[in-house]
Amino acid sequence: MEYSTQVAIFGAGPVGLCLALDLAWRGIRVTIVEQRTAGEPPSVKCNHIASRTMEAFRRLGFVDRIRAVGLPDDYPNDVVFRTRATGHELTRIHIPCRRDRYSDVSGPDGAWATPEPAHRVNQIYFEPVLYAQALAHERIQIVNDARVEAIEQDETQARLIVEDLKGRGTFKVSADFVVGCDGSRSLARKAIGARLTGTAVIQRVQSSFIRAPELINLVTKPDAWMSYLYNPQRAGNLVAIDGRELWLIHNYLLPREKDFESVDRDACIRLLLGVGESFKYELLAKEDWFGRRLVVDKLRDGRVFICGDAAHLWVPYAGFGMNAGIADALNLSWQLAAHLNGWAPPAILDGYEIERLPITAQVSHFAMAHAAGAIAERTSMPNELEDDTAEGALARRTVGEAAYKLHVQQFACAG
Repeated sequence: MEYSTQVAIFGAGPVGLCLALDLAWRGIRVTIVEQRTAGEPPSVKCNHIASRTMEAFRRLGFVDRIRAVGLPDDYPNDVVFRTRATGHELTRIHIPCRRDRYSDVSGPDGAWATPEPAHRVNQIYFEPVLYAQALAHERIQIVNDARVEAIEQDETQARLIVEDLKGRGTFKVSADFVVGCDGSRSLARKAIGARLTGTAVIQRVQSSFIRAPELINLVTKPDAWMSYLYNPQRAGNLVAIDGRELWLIHNYLLPREKDFESVDRDACIRLLLGVGESFKYELLAKEDWFGRRLVVDKLRDGRVFICGDAAHLWVPYAGFGMNAGIADALNLSWQLAAHLNGWAPPAILDGYEIERLPITAQVSHFAMAHAAGAIAERTSMPNELEDDTAEGALARRTVGEAAYKLHVQQFACAG
């Protein structure tokens, strides 16, 4: 068995799917190789689609389908700072709900000159829309249950050596060009000899995807899309996934905590939520991870390119990682199409690395700077922050004002 195409992509996450859809829109035949089974949901990672990405979806013709998924129409997209999910509110950054996103310009990104404001939505809802669009496109072929084992290339073509995960042996995908959108452990990055450099560890985080139907009734009102949770004991972040019962909670490890295994996940979840032992929740998935700032020194070798997390890793701040990866894909797409459609020489492909490497470095430093500010902020909470006293009220007002000033710029830029 062998496939032949113009561009072979491996990795059918948002970056790989966007690259395929944009190439197909430009008349290029694409084959995507993906390890997951067709329809297998992604993990709950990215929660924000930036305006520039939404503009691309508008051009490609399916922005309404993306905008239609996620939180309920009237669920506040606000970002709040609370001592605990059920505790004192410190400050609030207003972001319009989905229903009002086109008309309410009062949020921090409301002044953006764009026909498509940003959209707060988790990857478990928007990635299936992208997959369905790709699956239905006549120029896109998706090969699921398949793992790329090696990449070969010569002067005329590149080839993926692929193992069928259903036990039917190996096969090849031959293409004019190959693009690895295969994530942080990228085989493609290794194949082109790219090196990641930067800061290996910025923070350590326990992430827990939970089902907790009662939490919506207990959280401090009004509701919010994202809640930064700061108290003298520890800090975290709570994201509303469906606005009803699904939540993603990040627990930031303290400097004195040796490793992930030494931290009681359940106790930290309850502390950050502000609930007791009787509170019931279901742990749906968990992940322990390191926040980093790492960028490759090259994006290409001959006919093989890399995009997204294969090329850069940084603290997941305001969706910069995924949206920067999609920006990689859209930049590479038009250049590949220009050459393959015959109106630009091979030299145009040099533009991808020339353009994307500097801006990737810039965005990585921007994200890291904001992350560093947040880390410093949350590790210096006053002991009286939760006290029902005049001193406690003053501490909450002081922390809230500082948090608003630090973070409002982040969410303005994230638009």
